[in-house]
Parts: sequence; C-alpha cells; structure tokens
Amino acid sequence: MTVEKLVYGGQGLARAGGRVALLPFVLPGERIEATLRPAKGGVLGASNVRVIEPSPLRQDAACPYFTHCGGCHYQHFGYEDQIEQKRSILRETLRRIGKISYEGEIAALTAGPWGYRNRIQLHVDSGRVGYFAPGSHKLCAVSACPIASPLLERTIAKLDAGLPRLGRFDADLELFSNDIDVQVNADGPIPKPAREFFETLGVTSSIECHGLRVSRGSFFQVNRFLIEPLVAAATGGASGKSALDLYAGVGLFAPTLRKTFERVTAVEAGASSGRDLEHNSRAAAAPWTSVRAAVEDYLPSVIATPDFILADPPRAGLGAKTTGALLRIAAPRVHLVSCDPSTLARDLAVLLAKYRIAKITLVDLFPQTFHIETLVQLEAA
Repeated sequence: MTVEKLVYGGQGLARAGGRVALLPFVLPGERIEATLRPAKGGVLGASNVRVIEPSPLRQDAACPYFTHCGGCHYQHFGYEDQIEQKRSILRETLRRIGKISYEGEIAALTAGPWGYRNRIQLHVDSGRVGYFAPGSHKLCAVSACPIASPLLERTIAKLDAGLPRLGRFDADLELFSNDIDVQVNADGPIPKPAREFFETLGVTSSIECHGLRVSRGSFFQVNRFLIEPLVAAATGGASGKSALDLYAGVGLFAPTLRKTFERVTAVEAGASSGRDLEHNSRAAAAPWTSVRAAVEDYLPSVIATPDFILADPPRAGLGAKTTGALLRIAAPRVHLVSCDPSTLARDLAVLLAKYRIAKITLVDLFPQTFHIETLVQLEAA
C-alpha cells in the first residue's frame, strides 16, 4: 500500500481493495507492507507494518521507547513537518466534519518540542513504572521520558530505581510540576512503604503554578513553555465592561481578562478546579466572580450580553445546548480554545450562523503527538 495522508489520531491512511486502512508510525507517500485486520468503523487496522520505501521526511526517533510506549506518535519526522501535518489535518477536519472551507492562514504558536510536559500519568505494574504500550494496557517500563520536564524526568528515574525494592503492587500515578515542586498523586491499593516513598518525592495536595493554586484533580494546561503565550493569544485584544470565562478551570485566563474588563465571570463545574478557582479569585489583586456550575446550566441565566466570551471546553466540545446559548447571547467576540478538531468543527458549524472566523491559531501544546489544540477567534458577522 501507499500512505495517502496522516489523519487525526496519529495514523496514516492507505487503501487496500477499496477499503481504508489505518497504519501507525508511517508518513505520506511511503510504500508499506502490513498485516491487515478488521477494526472499528469498517476500517482496517494493521500490525507487522514494514516500510518498503521511506519518506525523505523520515528520521530516527530521539526516544528509545518510541513505538513501544503509547505516548508519542510523531517522533519519526521533524518538528516543523509535524506542524505542517497538523495544519493539514485541522483544515481537512474542518472541511469534512463542519463543511467549513477555511482558506485563511493558520498561524502556529510553538515552543521547544522536548521537555515540555508539566504533568504525566504513569502506571506501576509489579513494581515497575512506565506507560501503556500503544492500544493496550500492557506496561512499557521506562526510566526516562524526553517530553517530560527535567524535574519530572528525574522523578521517573527515582521511581525506576526505588520501586523494585518495595515489593510487587499495581497503581496509577500522576506527577505534576511547577519546575520547583512535584505533586505526586497515587491511586490504588498501595502498601504503606510505597506511600511513604511517594511522600519523599513530592507534595500530595496542591502546588502553585503561574501564581495559581492547582490541587490534586484540578485541570491545568500541560505545556510549561506555552502557558503564558496561550493566555496572551486567547485574551489578546479583548477589553470592555464584562467578560465570560467558560470552563475556567483554576482560573488560567481570568486574571489576565480582569486587567482589561471591569467584570469577569468565570464558570467551572469541576469540584477541585472550582474550589481552586474560588481560592485564586480571593487571592487575586483584582478578583473575579466564580460560579460553580456546568456551562450549559449557567448560560440560560445570562440576560445581558457580555462584551467578550472565552470558552475552553473539554474534549467533548461545547455541544448543542452551549452553542445554542452562545448564539442567543450574541457577544460581539467569542474566542474558542479547543483540544479536539472534530468537536471544534461540529461546534463551529453551528456558531458560523452568526459569526465569522477572524483568525485560527494552532497552539502546539503536545509536540511529538497527534493532539491538536486550536484557538479560533470569532467575530459577529
């Protein structure tokens, strides 16, 4: 087979006997041999993939665990080429799902492609630590991770050295860092010696990141290099009397919005994130109004039209109730931060009934992976 293109999800698309086959760790234009099998959605999956004619873009991966660990998908080609592929995937997804033919420039907000993650999820299996292998729950044990921050990499090395001495047990770990402290969160039936070992690695409740309290279970963006650039891009140029910050998390955008708006209302449904949002407002020089509610439940109460709305929904996107409410409220400017191009395309298809796209920015929060973060700036049509 010949790989036609990369698609969202990290695979390359090829065809065999008129059927679509999705292949991992390939590049457009490559000739491939593979063992094919039925997969979900009527497509074909692949194993035993062998590249017969490689792309000139192909390069050796920087990480020895690449293809064995399920975390990264794009280490087999260079970073600038990754950005171009993500631009193409974003355009194609908008066109295919949203019927949106966007011909304007897609700007890219990027930073260093290695050592960027401030949060990682690890698994402990029989005293070994690592990530799951692609498409499975089989552990790929690791002693390093080049996309993790240096402090988190050092913590992985400590886990790799210390866990085998603590006996056999299974657990899920989440490590979060502000480059000074490490927050270690452990779930599962963990023996006392292991818990005591985790306590020596870092705090277990909350840490401060970019002037905000972030507790266990609270959402916070994972790219330590792009947090401030993302905030600047998402809020830039917006000012007025009132703004809504929807899916506000712990308050990443609210302090910056509060500098240019008289009133900011931040809405968050998550229990932990909501508590941090309220705490961070009380601690701020210019506080905002915090509302603990689901966005779709809060928006029907909005009568007066705000000057600006910023929304950063989870992977499921805005959904029909929220997009309908935004059309009714009709703020002159809406900025949408999306972590999934498919749900972004679906939501934009609705919002474009009253808005036009002023600018699209690809914010590459997840280098070496297929994940695409997008900032879309909408203006009333």
